[in-house]
Amino acid sequence: MGIVGSAPGLADLRALLAALDPDLDPVPKRFIHVSHERARERMLDALMMFREAEGTTLIVDVNEDDASGDRMLWARITLRVQSSLTAVGLMAAVSAALAKRGIPCNPVSAFLHDHLFVPWDRRDEALDALSHLTP
Repeated sequence: MGIVGSAPGLADLRALLAALDPDLDPVPKRFIHVSHERARERMLDALMMFREAEGTTLIVDVNEDDASGDRMLWARITLRVQSSLTAVGLMAAVSAALAKRGIPCNPVSAFLHDHLFVPWDRRDEALDALSHLTP
């Protein structure tokens, strides 16, 4: 697959909020931190991988038990609207709606969609907060 030159998807904030369409992944996730060497072994099973100077962060399903992981369970909410990587304000609006309810949020932007990781036990409240966002 070649490299795409332009960022596909919507960039207009009003259009993005109108088409947000959040979807809850039914499988809880964990954030784990491993050495760069160990990350190579775990990468194929990871939903996300990000390298930092101190090591590699992976997001994995909870059945991936690792002593170096965050013991907290996280829910992934995918915003099914196809958003452009150049869109301005979407993550700010979403984060503000969740912050207003005191819900921690770890956003991840991928090429086509944005994903929110919220505490597993607050996933329904997060979905409710997102449903009240208006364009």
